[in-house]
Amino acid sequence: MSPTFNDIVSSLQRSGTFINSLIAILTIGGQQLLSSFTFSCPCQVGKNFYYGSAFLVIPALILLIAGYALRSQMWTITSEYCCSCAPPCRQISPLERKLACLRFFSITGRALVAPLTWLAVTLLRGTYYECAASEFTSVDHYPAFDNISASKREEILAGFPCCRSAPSDVILVRDEVALLHRYQSQMLGWILITLAIIAALVSRCLARCCSPLTSLQHHYWTTHLNNERELFEQVAEQHSKLLIMQRIKKIFGFAPGSENVRHIRIPSCQDWRDISVPSFLCMGDELQGHYSFLGDRVDEDNKGGKSESIELKP
Repeated sequence: MSPTFNDIVSSLQRSGTFINSLIAILTIGGQQLLSSFTFSCPCQVGKNFYYGSAFLVIPALILLIAGYALRSQMWTITSEYCCSCAPPCRQISPLERKLACLRFFSITGRALVAPLTWLAVTLLRGTYYECAASEFTSVDHYPAFDNISASKREEILAGFPCCRSAPSDVILVRDEVALLHRYQSQMLGWILITLAIIAALVSRCLARCCSPLTSLQHHYWTTHLNNERELFEQVAEQHSKLLIMQRIKKIFGFAPGSENVRHIRIPSCQDWRDISVPSFLCMGDELQGHYSFLGDRVDEDNKGGKSESIELKP
């Protein structure tokens, strides 16, 4: 790919509007597929409401949880600022807490895109709402239901979403009830969309007003976090490979890919125990350095003193 195309792709990946639009499109496509292949209203008394409500609410909750769980920044904030299991390693400044809260609100906004899209699309279609609300429709003003008992009336109303065969006067009532449910569902959908847009606008304005950073500082900080994560992952991958290569060579006597292997080593039981110990990670009271993605590397003195280095030999 050309450098220009790579720049465009990289810019789109970092664009919040593009990512939110992509999430919304994928959610709409998933909703269409799920409705086409899995949804079928039972049309039974006592089951329509739970079935329709489950298809309306549960996927939205799953998408919300997935929106939080799939963001690596969420786990970074949790481990750095919310986890109380680890001993206190350093003092967190008020500025860092504000930036962490700002980052959490940004993650929440991105996580809400998919569930709100799901709710809005399903309400605009009206299929789930029609199934869930079919049993609770008031038909007292229709003459066709005057001589029908309450239990029979509930059974007829529950069967409306399935378009079962019925007398002509009941079919007219069914069509009117379907239009009423579609009207109510679509009105709720548009109200939800309007409230979501207003909430997004207000929250974005409040976040910028309450942020300790200016607009340029916020842009630089966001770019810094993305570059820091990307470079750290690259260096960590290379560092871990080199470190493991040295350990394997020390235990087995040769490294993977070596040619003309003349000497091998039989690992002892202690070697097998040592190779599983994360000796290069600082934990507990022996913590030497604490790396934070919301700040710089903080070096702290400990009993061990200096850090160790490994000489890479050919």
